[in-house]
Amino acid sequence: MSLPAPVIEIRNLHKSYGSLEVLKGVDITAPAGHVVSMIGSSGSGKSTLLRCANLLEDSQQGEVIFMGEPVTWKGSGMTRHPGDKRQMIRIRTNLSMVFQQFNLWAHMTILQNVMEAPVTVLKRDRAEVEAKARDYLDKVGIGDKADAYPAQLSGGQQQRAAIARALAMEPKALLFDEPTSALDPELEQEVVRVIKALAEEGRTMVLVTHDMKMAADVSDHVVFLHQGKIEEEGSPEELFGNPRSDRLRGFLRAGQAA
Repeated sequence: MSLPAPVIEIRNLHKSYGSLEVLKGVDITAPAGHVVSMIGSSGSGKSTLLRCANLLEDSQQGEVIFMGEPVTWKGSGMTRHPGDKRQMIRIRTNLSMVFQQFNLWAHMTILQNVMEAPVTVLKRDRAEVEAKARDYLDKVGIGDKADAYPAQLSGGQQQRAAIARALAMEPKALLFDEPTSALDPELEQEVVRVIKALAEEGRTMVLVTHDMKMAADVSDHVVFLHQGKIEEEGSPEELFGNPRSDRLRGFLRAGQAA
C-alpha cells in the first residue's frame, strides 16, 4: 500500500530579494501528522521558507507541493509567481499560519476574530462557525475571553486566540512563525502548552522557533538552517543529543549561554 503524499513538500527552493539570495536550494517534507521544526540564526531563511510554503512569498526556483499537487507557476526567475489563483487560495486556506505578532483585528472581539475567515472565506454557516469557534477558544484555554477585544488580553492570550483562529479554518497543516518570541517567559509557557497539546493530537505542523526545548519536545524532525541552506537535519535526539556539524554545535552552545 502506497503512503499518502506529504502535506507539504518543498524541493530545491531558491528565494532572492534582489541580489540577496536567502534560500539556496532547500528541501523539506512534512508528512501528515508530523511536526517539523526549523531552527537557525536570525537571517538563516527560516521564516522566508515558511512564507514560501504558504505562497505568501514567491520563490524563483524549485517546487512547492501540497498534498501531492505541485504549485502551478507562471514566469521564471524574479517574475515567477503562482499561475492558478484558485489553487493558490485553496492551498493558503489549508495551511493556516500563526505569526509572531498575533495579527488579530483590534476592532473585533476575540470570538469575531476566530469566526471571520470561516464565514467570509469558506462561506460556512455562521451559527455552526460560532459553536466551533467557542470550542477552539476553550481548547486553547481562553473560552472566557470570547467577548473581549485583543487590547484587553495579555500577549500569551492573544497568541492563543491567533492559534484558535488558525484552527477554525480546519487546515491540513499549521505553520508557526516564531510563535513565542514576542512573549515573556511566563506567557511563553501558556503558548508552548497549547502547541504541545496540538502535537499530541497528531496535527501536522511546521514550526519556526528559537525555543530549543519546545523543538526537542514536540518535533518528529528538526531542520537546522544556516545561511539559506540546510546544514543538518534529523530527529530531535540526533540534532540536540549528538550534533555533527561545528555550526550546529556552536549554535546550540550560544543558545545555552544566552
